[in-house]
Amino acid sequence: MSAALQVTAFGLVLLSTLFLLLATCTDCWMVNADDSLEVSHKCRGLWRECVTNMQDGVRTCDQYDSILADHPVKIVVTRTLMITADLLAGLALVTLVLGLDCITFFKEDPCVKLKMCYGAGAMLGAGSILGLIGSVWYAVDVYVERAMLVSHNIFLGVHYDFGWSCWLGMAGSAGCFVASVLLTCCLY
Repeated sequence: MSAALQVTAFGLVLLSTLFLLLATCTDCWMVNADDSLEVSHKCRGLWRECVTNMQDGVRTCDQYDSILADHPVKIVVTRTLMITADLLAGLALVTLVLGLDCITFFKEDPCVKLKMCYGAGAMLGAGSILGLIGSVWYAVDVYVERAMLVSHNIFLGVHYDFGWSCWLGMAGSAGCFVASVLLTCCLY
């Protein structure tokens, strides 16, 4: 059962790490949700804002001024949390690969392999918490921004909703959390 659990955890960690990396790198954390305009499709990400013309399919993206420039708090906090979650998940993935029973590295000392699996679980737990905080922080801020505009009866022509990158970050973080539980609580 231990080998099956390790392989399951490895698959989950691999998929979740890819989700976290894609969420951090892609540009659709916020998407325009107004169906009446349908002239363009706007996505805002952590690194740039992209607009796709719906008539001819041309996509243009504007980079934010500088990575060191003053940005809204939600972008800075989410960037920091997601990059840290990516690094922890990547390091946990490497540690888990070395700790798998089917890998011959450290084969003579099973206690070291077990500690590597536990260490990978601990790193995944920390990374999942940071990723969830970053994704949910961003989503809540988008919701609050939209609610403030609605409460003041302000219609700017476009209002934003959660984009697929935000959902991908939440899914990757949740997958890392489940893998962390599998590796720290259920392995042996």
